Amino acid sequence: MNQHGRYAGPVVDCHHHVWRPRDLPWLADGNVPRIFGPHDPIRRDYLIDEYVEDAKSAGIVESVYVQTNWPPDRCVDEVRWLAEVHRESGWPSAVIGSADLFHPDAMSVLREQRAISPLVRGTRLQLHWHPREEFRFAAAPDALLDPVLVRNIGRLADLGWLFELQVFADQMPAAAELAAACPDTTFVLVHAGMLVDAGDDDEVARWLSGMRGLAAQPNVVVKLTGQGTFVHQVDPELIGFVAEHVLASFGPRRAMFGSNFPVEKLWTAMPPLVDAWRDAVSSRSPEEQQWIFADNARRVYGLSA
Repeated sequence: MNQHGRYAGPVVDCHHHVWRPRDLPWLADGNVPRIFGPHDPIRRDYLIDEYVEDAKSAGIVESVYVQTNWPPDRCVDEVRWLAEVHRESGWPSAVIGSADLFHPDAMSVLREQRAISPLVRGTRLQLHWHPREEFRFAAAPDALLDPVLVRNIGRLADLGWLFELQVFADQMPAAAELAAACPDTTFVLVHAGMLVDAGDDDEVARWLSGMRGLAAQPNVVVKLTGQGTFVHQVDPELIGFVAEHVLASFGPRRAMFGSNFPVEKLWTAMPPLVDAWRDAVSSRSPEEQQWIFADNARRVYGLSA
């Protein structure tokens, strides 16, 4: 029973991209299978004007750009480009960059990024590994406990930056160890832990256990994002299931909405996507809904009120 009604206030999108294929060899090459499936419709420029039009159609007023895997030697160029995009448009409100955190001198790259733009709030290095090759990014399932990586993530706190954590359920126990080893760094779990198949009871059990383990680390928060990745549609039942269990583990002060556009633009416009998440949490109090759709992202990413 919906006791409170669907959230109608301003929305902060904590996870989106803009891009140009000329900067992204992985996107320009359409022959390589991607985790989100066939993607010819987004193998094109998706620039800030189009994103802002998509965002405003659903009540989004601020946003966080997340890195898009530019070539490693161009990760500074990515930040430079986003600083220019922001100067011209006022969007995004914050930037998550990237760097090779397995390199002993990664901090020098991060400091260079910080010097280029105060918009940078953290970094993402995708650490997810899966038996299915097209779902895999990291070189090994336990790469997230590499000592150099752990040291660099721990040092993000010196910059006041967070780490965007992207792992599958079977990696979550190691991810919890990583978070415990870096208690001063905030970890943001991407795509609610990437549940591949909500119909597989064994996988759901591993996901739930892993999510509880991560939630036990006070420096971990979670994104309500990316639930079309494996089903290629807006699935209200799946979104409701994920929202219910994420909020049961993390609580409404440690979860926040994001669109994952333009990836999810493969199968939906922005308003149906945002509305599905609004419906999924509509039984929560108005205050809790505002936390999930705006206040938590503003706090975690240091945005304006």
